[in-house]
Amino acid sequence: MNEKTLDKNIKKQNVIIKIEEDSIAYEMGIEPGDILISINDKEIKDVFDYRYLIQDEYIDVIIRKPNGEEWELEIEKDDFEDLGIVFESGLMDKAKSCSNKCIFCFIDQNPKGMRKTIYFKDDDSRLSFLQGNYITLTNMKDEDLDRIIFYHLSPINISVHSTDMEIRKFMLKNPNSVKLMEQIDKLASANIKMNFQVVLCKNINDGKSLDKTIQDLSKYIHLGSSMAIVPLGVTKYRDGLTQIESFSKQDCINIIKQVDKWQQKFKKEQNTKFVFLSDEFYLKASIPLPNGEYYEGYPQLENGVGMITLMEEEFFEYFNKIKGDSIERNYSVATGKLAYPLIKKLCDKICEKFTNTKINVYEIKNEFFGETITVSGLLTGVDIVKQLKSKDLGSILFLPENCIRADDTVLLDDMDITDIEKQLNIKVCLSKDNGSDFIKQFIGG
Repeated sequence: MNEKTLDKNIKKQNVIIKIEEDSIAYEMGIEPGDILISINDKEIKDVFDYRYLIQDEYIDVIIRKPNGEEWELEIEKDDFEDLGIVFESGLMDKAKSCSNKCIFCFIDQNPKGMRKTIYFKDDDSRLSFLQGNYITLTNMKDEDLDRIIFYHLSPINISVHSTDMEIRKFMLKNPNSVKLMEQIDKLASANIKMNFQVVLCKNINDGKSLDKTIQDLSKYIHLGSSMAIVPLGVTKYRDGLTQIESFSKQDCINIIKQVDKWQQKFKKEQNTKFVFLSDEFYLKASIPLPNGEYYEGYPQLENGVGMITLMEEEFFEYFNKIKGDSIERNYSVATGKLAYPLIKKLCDKICEKFTNTKINVYEIKNEFFGETITVSGLLTGVDIVKQLKSKDLGSILFLPENCIRADDTVLLDDMDITDIEKQLNIKVCLSKDNGSDFIKQFIGG
């Protein structure tokens, strides 16, 4: 690797911001501010190159110090043992933006004037592997697929939406979308596990089109794949976008029946249901959610498939083991319309057992995006403050942890938790979505 290549590499990536205590890097004297130059004399394009190159028992690492001095470190370690280095960018590269113009894209349904990161559309296979993001494959070149296969990155989460290529091209507004099945077959031939997602849009990819999509994707069941179907979330900011009608209660009932037929078929033939609906369909249809066994290990939790069932099961497993008390407590919880019945039910159970505990549960209507948006993850500070202004909030207000940007304290509308605390004159904590932790946040333990 020549000096010119190394300098280019340094400028774009590989700045170290943290060293894990007692790690190999810590023992070798690597420090924040240092720059990783190479491993085994190979350029590091991104986090996957790094993870691949550190797998060996013996590695040669070159580090550049802030003063320009270069250290060559010969490291002996266990196979696959991590060095304990945290980089400035988690990907060690810029995330790849999406070139689709999807008719259902939630980012396009945001109002103007929000923080810039809200409007960034990622479609990066590395984020699929690292964070569980779903990708469409439309922005990937053949060499990108080859890298997935070379590193055997599995599972990969794929946004399919339809296997009818004309419908898919209409939904994604990208001519590359028609390569989908060829790309999936290439990944399948390398035994890459894939999880699939369909954002269901009324009168577009539902009905017979959905049947075709389920049938076509079911041939990858042998890889341990699963498929999630989620309804389109429609905000009030759709001016200039394709007009799509929300699913009615009867629509949801019909979709549940349709998917149930496929599940019975797959369960009988291949011992898995394979395809699952997100919780919203059951709630909107006023049909009780299935039990935990139904979800076969919850392979699609990130799509809201079985999330409510899992939380309730975790709650009662812990709740039934603990004894109540009469300690005086007064709290409040804010949540979205979708989760409100569950959160109210669980808080009432806590108050029954802990007789001097009061928990006020408040349903926050999503006036910011529109009341058709009912999930707690899309709550905003302005709605929370406006609707809780004169309410009994007790000593602590708990907000859903999924309404906060990862590793931050900022909500979607750029309001910080500290702003909410000041405006409501209340301490704010993030409410856990794990059932047992949900109880402990109120009573300790």
